[in-house]
Amino acid sequence: MLPTRPTQRRTRAPARRAEAISRAPMSIVDSIRSQLVPIHSEGYPFVGAFALVSLVLFWLWSPLGWIGVVLTLWCAYFFRDPPRVTPLRDGILVSPADGRVSRIAPAKPPAELGLGEAPLLRVSIFMNVFNVHVNRSPTAGRIERIAYTPGLFLNAELDKASENNERNGFVIATPSGVRIGMVQIAGLIARRIVTFTREGATVGAGERVGMIRFGSRVDVYLPEGTRPLVAEGQTMLAGETVIADLKASDPGRTYRVG
Repeated sequence: MLPTRPTQRRTRAPARRAEAISRAPMSIVDSIRSQLVPIHSEGYPFVGAFALVSLVLFWLWSPLGWIGVVLTLWCAYFFRDPPRVTPLRDGILVSPADGRVSRIAPAKPPAELGLGEAPLLRVSIFMNVFNVHVNRSPTAGRIERIAYTPGLFLNAELDKASENNERNGFVIATPSGVRIGMVQIAGLIARRIVTFTREGATVGAGERVGMIRFGSRVDVYLPEGTRPLVAEGQTMLAGETVIADLKASDPGRTYRVG
């Protein structure tokens, strides 16, 4: 029996090495996949079209083809849809969009939202062409109203874009009865506002509700008396950055700046 033991050890060692080698490529692939951001299904037709044009450009002249490849990669980057970690707490409002807070000021809500005539504090978030353009619900609740309004395609950073540009508005009623207004506004390049939900649907805070293609803005109308927890110029992450707390006066609600 003694001579057989070394033989068994020798046969086990190559088997283990082979198993380790077979696992190595998979671990590399998994590592690469973990670094890639998913693309939203709305972007597949555009990425495919850019890729097809790139092939034609390669056939015509290879330098043009490489330009097409760069544009195809940018298109895939534009339609990325990364997962987000949304803070869940009653009364918290999260940012509906990635981008920069361009303005915080009182403004009259669009008439189609039915939020009244009195000005409400409006937080405007501008999205450039490099931001994630998937928009998320700022709060949990029921979609009480969705109102699409055709219009112009002015620079979305302009204040008058809220009234003159093509837009799509949501009114979300929270479980406590508070109504939150959110408006997607098309910009200079944007030519399509897409909605992922419908009136009467129940949404969670940070849930995807729509997107705007190629540069635009999202406005959030805060209830009267609500204090914003963001500042102009601040960078926002949709579904993660807290923009306001409807229950800020409740005991135990504290904040740290820094």
